[in-house]
Order: sequence, then C-alpha cells, then structure tokens
Amino acid sequence: MSERLTRTAVERVAKLARLDLDDAELDQATERLAGMLHHFADIDALDLSAVEPMTQPYDLVNVLRDDVEQPGLDRQEVLDEAPDAVDGRFGVPPILGLEL
Repeated sequence: MSERLTRTAVERVAKLARLDLDDAELDQATERLAGMLHHFADIDALDLSAVEPMTQPYDLVNVLRDDVEQPGLDRQEVLDEAPDAVDGRFGVPPILGLEL
C-alpha cells in the first residue's frame, strides 16, 4: 500500500460515492489507486521544461461547410398539410392530459 493513500481514505471515498465494497474489494481498490498515484508521481518527476504546452496535438481545420441561407418551405403550405393548425401554429396534444 501507499504512504499517500490509506485503506481508510479509500473506504471513506467509497462511502461518499455510495459504493458498497467488501474487504477484498477495498483492498483491491486501494492497491490500484495507489498504483495510479505512483504512476502520476513518475510523470511529475519528468523534466518537461523544454516541452511546449499545447491543447491539441494536431492542427485542426474546420471541415464544416459554410452556413449559407437557402429558401425554406412556405409557411402556409406546411400549415395546410398539418393535421391540426391553430392560429398559424401546429396544434399538438397537451402534455399534462388536458383537452384543448
């Protein structure tokens, strides 16, 4: 186990996360999390002073088409085809079970 991570700490976090872990699962979780922390410590120990910070490893190019306005459907024609139109809008069933 790790000096930085105790079984009690893992047990407390498991309880806060509402995880019901038995003793074997707690021991396994503690061991795995301690291994992760050890790996993170290895990464922290690396000299990265010569590495330029970046947010994306590849140059991104916008692959979307230009937004060009195009003619749409005629409003009245669409409403004429609707099964129920009320005051220039689509009539739809109420969501709370009330009648229109």
